[in-house]
Amino acid sequence: MQFIDLKSQYAALKDKIDKNIHNVLDHGQYVMGPEVYELEKKLAEYTNAKHCISCSSGSDALIMALMAHGIGEGDVVVTTPFTFIATAEAIKLVGAKPLFVDIDIDTFNLSPRLLEETLEAIASNQVTIHSNICNDIKDIKAIMTVDLFGLPADAAAINKIANKYGLIVIEDSAQAFGGSVDGAMASNLADIGCTSFFPAKPLGCYGDGGAIFTNSDEIAAILTSIRVHGQGLHKYENIRIGLTGRLDTIQAAVLLPKLEVLDVEIKLRQKVAELYTSKLSKIAGITTPSTPDGYTSAWAQYTLMAKDDQHRTQIMEHLKNNDVPTAIYYPIPLHEQKVFSSLEYAPDAFEVSSNVAKRVFSLPMHPYLQAEDIDKICKLIETM
Repeated sequence: MQFIDLKSQYAALKDKIDKNIHNVLDHGQYVMGPEVYELEKKLAEYTNAKHCISCSSGSDALIMALMAHGIGEGDVVVTTPFTFIATAEAIKLVGAKPLFVDIDIDTFNLSPRLLEETLEAIASNQVTIHSNICNDIKDIKAIMTVDLFGLPADAAAINKIANKYGLIVIEDSAQAFGGSVDGAMASNLADIGCTSFFPAKPLGCYGDGGAIFTNSDEIAAILTSIRVHGQGLHKYENIRIGLTGRLDTIQAAVLLPKLEVLDVEIKLRQKVAELYTSKLSKIAGITTPSTPDGYTSAWAQYTLMAKDDQHRTQIMEHLKNNDVPTAIYYPIPLHEQKVFSSLEYAPDAFEVSSNVAKRVFSLPMHPYLQAEDIDKICKLIETM
């Protein structure tokens, strides 16, 4: 049994993917070839964003989004401690500081209530757990939300709070491309959206890749420049510091046929999630994922919560002994990571994140997961 089955997807799309790759080999435009621009156009149409700027990875997408908004040394960006390191790493790499705000236990996403409480406390000069990082609301430049496990964050509430304080909202939708809120697509729920095409993502290529979405002509132009070493009007005019941030043409060629079937695969993921939940929701000690009304998750992962870490270990070992793969996203919250020790957060500073990190585990999730496999997995958990 595969945790994420890319082979079955390739078998279904083999002819189109192989043809596209051979087209690139024939025309030889391996960097910024026509497939890249075709993909950007189709991605923008899919998300209803005015602009899509493809790039070399989801991490570079976040870095470029920060750079495009002039965020750097001395600035502060609010984000969640319960996410992959790339989210906060990007903030540090541009010279800014991450200021963590805890998550909602039902969605695992940044809590709007705690976000507002944090910003109000800083604005009123209260001494808080963030005082080592930020004492002046003017230092905060942006909020970086994360659409964790495929479920978009509460964009409406977070955008409203951001507007109150004049902050940019950057949506890290690396796990949620294809998800939506009331019909509005993930990656286009904030001022700027960033996604990843890492192979395991709902829309994944065969290597690294990413994209950035914006409705601003000015930001799009800056991103296009940053993507190629801060290029100006021609190759050897450089008007800003930039990156080697381009998406390979072959990766764009792989993504084009995958994008064609993404909506079908999202529906198949929904069915897998619904089947899991119907069988697991009544098992004592197990908490199944929650999807608010109006939200569509891309189901990058199907993540359960056990009673505690010991219960989780028992379940995972039982599944492993029966050839069922599992994974933990994420066992150590960012505020507890050594790399962020300079922020001086106490280990218990974010109780919800620390709590769920000890309890969460993810089951196999992909569009090609068979009902009999789901049934096997659920029966193994039920008989624990």
